[in-house]
Amino acid sequence: MFAWRFDTPSPSRRATRPWLQRAAWLVVASLSIALVYPKEGMDRNARIDIIRGLLREVGVTKVPLPRGKRGVRIDARGKLNLTDAQKEIHDNGMAMQPGVPAEITRIEFKSNQIMLDLNGGGRSGKKWYQHIEVGMGTETAPVGPQQQPVTAFGSSVTIDFGKSIPDLTVPQLKQILSGVLDFERHSPTVLYSPNVPPKVKEAIKKHEVIVGMDRDAVLSAKGTPDRRVREVRDGAEQEDWIYGTAPHVLFVTFDGDQVVGVKQY
Repeated sequence: MFAWRFDTPSPSRRATRPWLQRAAWLVVASLSIALVYPKEGMDRNARIDIIRGLLREVGVTKVPLPRGKRGVRIDARGKLNLTDAQKEIHDNGMAMQPGVPAEITRIEFKSNQIMLDLNGGGRSGKKWYQHIEVGMGTETAPVGPQQQPVTAFGSSVTIDFGKSIPDLTVPQLKQILSGVLDFERHSPTVLYSPNVPPKVKEAIKKHEVIVGMDRDAVLSAKGTPDRRVREVRDGAEQEDWIYGTAPHVLFVTFDGDQVVGVKQY
């Protein structure tokens, strides 16, 4: 004989159902929020890729860089805050001239900034505890050892995005830094040519320009110029390759394919 049977839920089962429904609702709500409001800020894996790809990378400076803990600042498009940079150089002195190799020695991520130390950074070597003194009355003594601080000869670059840092690849970050650092130097194949004089090879190794170089040698030493200007002087057309920005600018003058003048301001 077939019969229908209806079970009345026990109190414990009746109590469990609302919790299950609530848990399911929370899962659905969380998924909906994730779809409607995408995450903000750079992903952890993207940060790791940036550190792996840029730490210890070497570029050539394109602008003068100051000493001090602030260094220079650029925005998300790579535009340099020139007024701030000149003030830092005036207050703290210049750490690196244009055309100097700069190694990225430290990378720090903040909520809306990426800070990169170059050649060790511009901070002094004095520790925080060397600023603290304790004592009684008018006599005080430092609480830590007072070794002489290490003089800093490096600088730093801060990229201020003005908002949460987006996910970036290494090539994208290099592009943002391209107004300050040149990562796209021509391979210095001229160093291995038997026709290149030893003094020219030595200058290329030091990223310097000397009279007598040709265009390939200058590109190997300094990279692509920021600006090029052609003028007729004494009846001959000459071309200036200009590196850096005022007040620290390097002018390289070509007559044909050969450097005939180098002026550093």
